[in-house]
Amino acid sequence: ATISACEKGGEWELALQLVHSMAESIVDPDTITYNATISSCAKMGKWEKAVQLISVLVHTKLLPDTITFNAATSACDKAGEWEKALQLVSDMVLSSVKLDMMTCSAAISACAKGGEWQKALHFVAVMAKNKVELDTMSFSAAVSACE
Repeated sequence: ATISACEKGGEWELALQLVHSMAESIVDPDTITYNATISSCAKMGKWEKAVQLISVLVHTKLLPDTITFNAATSACDKAGEWEKALQLVSDMVLSSVKLDMMTCSAAISACAKGGEWQKALHFVAVMAKNKVELDTMSFSAAVSACE
């Protein structure tokens, strides 16, 4: 709850300190704790920290989930880091985490920002193939990539 409060308040550095303090104490952070910290970093545009926390999460033998990848991919989208967004989607599939609309839409949007219209359109096909619901946001991002 404290880390979620940090996220809402934009206190990503405090969230990082708390998760690291937990890891060093007798209280082990769980996936939810890491997700809140990743979201906090994402919200403040700290995409590198968000992505780095996924590695920390996996290193501690926890499993990333859809929320983990949504937050990190969204951070990469906001920063225009389309290559890292695509890598996260690939990691998601390799981790057997089900693709969802939010992650795919963020990847499409990141590709659009990077001028990678072919990759954006490819993701529309990936969404259809994986039976991920296509929404207005996904289509809008794909269309804007082609402009």
